[in-house]
Amino acid sequence: MTENQAQAEEIRRLRWQCRRGMLELDVALRRFLDEDYSSLNSAEQATFARLLEAQDQTLHGWLMGRAVPEEADVRTLVARIRAFGRGALDS
Repeated sequence: MTENQAQAEEIRRLRWQCRRGMLELDVALRRFLDEDYSSLNSAEQATFARLLEAQDQTLHGWLMGRAVPEEADVRTLVARIRAFGRGALDS
């Protein structure tokens, strides 16, 4: 498998994991994956994969600003996803 094939497979896997039980999460996470994920460095990409392991209610609280992740790298990425979403709403 080439590097490009491996990256494409990883994106497909992440896209599937972005499918959640809440439409708001589906939209926010998939849009971020499609439009901003490629600009993340490898550590941030790994953090995004870890973020997707969280329960829907936890993710929803983070992305709505009702809760704050304990881990600094997750907290930073959540802030970036929230800012990305606000920017998308402004366009």
